[in-house]
Amino acid sequence: MAKFRFEDLEIWQLAKELAKDLFDLADNLENKKLFRFAEQLRASALSMPNNIAEGAGSFSKKDFYQFLNIAKRSTFENANMLIIFYEKGIIELAVKENFLEGLDKLSRKITAFQKQLLK
Repeated sequence: MAKFRFEDLEIWQLAKELAKDLFDLADNLENKKLFRFAEQLRASALSMPNNIAEGAGSFSKKDFYQFLNIAKRSTFENANMLIIFYEKGIIELAVKENFLEGLDKLSRKITAFQKQLLK
């Protein structure tokens, strides 16, 4: 059975789980007929694990580092959307806080991984 090296990365596993949960939230947004919000949320959610996976296929650490930057920036994009969704009454406080905790954890782990990568 084929296995890619990114599959063993904790940051990819965490990003993948967050992305799946954000997809569920996007489904709820569609039920509220907020199709553009759902589409944007899915795109930024997928950007996190996608960029970690793509970066893991890089030939250089510098390239991998840059893909990790993109993944980390996507955590901030997701956080921003969740804050706005909450402020507009689209999601509950507990939903926002739960996601923000996960996104913050992922962002910090990506930063720590980047530091290790350049050693």
